Amino acid sequence: MSKHDKSRYDGFATRSIHGGFEGDEYGSIIPPIVQGSTFQFRDVDHGVACFKDHTTGYIYTRLANPTIDILERNVASLEGGADAMACSTGMGAINTVFMAFLSAGDHIVMSESIYAPTRIIIERHWSRFGVEFSFVDSTDTDNIRSAMQPNTRMVYVETPANPAIAVTDLAATAEIAHGNGCLFVVDNTVLSPVLQRPIEHGADIVVHSITKSLNGHTDVVGGIIVYAHQAHFKEAHHAWYHLGATMDPHQAWLVIRGLKTLELRVKQAQKNAKKVAKWLEAHPKVGRVNFLGLKSHPQRDLNRKQASGPGSLMSFELKGGLKAGKAMMDAVELCSLAVSLGGVDSLIQHPASMTHTGMTSEERAKAGIPDGLVRFSVGCETAKDIIADLEQALEKV
Repeated sequence: MSKHDKSRYDGFATRSIHGGFEGDEYGSIIPPIVQGSTFQFRDVDHGVACFKDHTTGYIYTRLANPTIDILERNVASLEGGADAMACSTGMGAINTVFMAFLSAGDHIVMSESIYAPTRIIIERHWSRFGVEFSFVDSTDTDNIRSAMQPNTRMVYVETPANPAIAVTDLAATAEIAHGNGCLFVVDNTVLSPVLQRPIEHGADIVVHSITKSLNGHTDVVGGIIVYAHQAHFKEAHHAWYHLGATMDPHQAWLVIRGLKTLELRVKQAQKNAKKVAKWLEAHPKVGRVNFLGLKSHPQRDLNRKQASGPGSLMSFELKGGLKAGKAMMDAVELCSLAVSLGGVDSLIQHPASMTHTGMTSEERAKAGIPDGLVRFSVGCETAKDIIADLEQALEKV
């Protein structure tokens, strides 16, 4: 092993800290930010070679960049993938997958409980170009099997789903998708590769909103696509850089910095979430808590089979319904009334009127998102302080 080749260690934390970067000519411990937009060729022949094969050198940052390459190698390693593409946003990553692999007349099967903009972009926009879709309750894989059609090209799930905290059986879904000649795509944003690696269970493609756990500091927007197979990476490459959803080098550098504490943050937030969920479940004003770390969650055992932990995202309903939930959310002091998840800060929000407002009330109810549901992303603050804040807020309900 060479002096700088630290990315080949087996430990997850070691790879998240060192992965993708083998040092530079200056001996820098931290990867440099290569902020340039355009790269100089050694000569004409080198320029010709670069345009024929982008792996022979750099041309233009929209096509490839040394700093972004480090991030891509790192996350691909953490997910157990062959290669990755970093994108400017999570939706940029999702739309790149759709553009690369869906054509007019193709059909996609998706979880009905899924990140709302993913559902909306299919319903309102990709449908305009002839893409057909079916949304199903993917917690029962028989629903996925029943939804398959001769023109089905892709099965797309988010598990655990945000904010219903519903789990899809990855291995069973992969078997259905592959048995019908389809791609299997998984949004792994909620648990991150610290706790779940869908490629190990048969996923072909994994997408993330880097904004969430991978960066973890609520200061970067981004996305990434990880490919289990190099052939799918090559197939999507052209669509990716021509769509223009590629990442900025400074963005990538900030996420590389965030990855260095990924395992520490995810496990600390999860530890806090277990305490918070148990406290909420025992509170007299709380009607129901959806959290995979509780014995009351009906899919706890399935999640344990395919993931190493429940994560730090939960949702709950107060006995007083939406009115009570609003009163509580307006009264928090330590926790922030804000959207997003997976960061070091605890964030609380109301999906029906915020993140999932683009869905009808009937669609939300069917997806397990009633109007009174509160979503809570537990952060890395001291657990007793988070609980104390929720307690004082609930006293005002």
